[in-house]
Amino acid sequence: MIELILGGARSGKSRYAESRAAASEQAVVYLATARAGDDEMAQRIARHRQRREAHWVTVEEPIALAQALSQHCAPQRCVLVDCLTLWLSNVLFDRDGGIDEARFQRERAALLDCLPRLPGRLLLVSNEIGMGVVPMGAATRRFVDEAGWLHQDLAALSRRVVWVVAGLPQVLKGGEGD
Repeated sequence: MIELILGGARSGKSRYAESRAAASEQAVVYLATARAGDDEMAQRIARHRQRREAHWVTVEEPIALAQALSQHCAPQRCVLVDCLTLWLSNVLFDRDGGIDEARFQRERAALLDCLPRLPGRLLLVSNEIGMGVVPMGAATRRFVDEAGWLHQDLAALSRRVVWVVAGLPQVLKGGEGD
């Protein structure tokens, strides 16, 4: 079962996803997509690590998400991916901030192709970023557009979609019992 969990920055979406993983009573693999490019991001990653349950397995994979999911998803296992917008940034932009179109297209297609076949439970966390001011730069507009299109595709594949605002989950698709 795929569950997409969306929300803004500091909305509580990661905590909500973590609570859903813990409640699943399955073995949990936490698939982290972040890279610590600076001190602030390193501190954010450290806070997320401290919050995780000690017995969860953590896998760090910033690029090859489809490959990591294929390797770690299994029956009676819950895989939590946090977060898809960081992954999108990693695959869309190269280290110099330019767009790596070939890598982006390859990794996006691989992700969408593998999802319907994955066994077990999958929780996908992502930032909903397209609700504010239209970005000024072309690369930033491209990122916002790609995130929106990715979310639409993922929502279509997901059995359950939840929007988290101020720590409050709002079910958009699927039932509470899912």
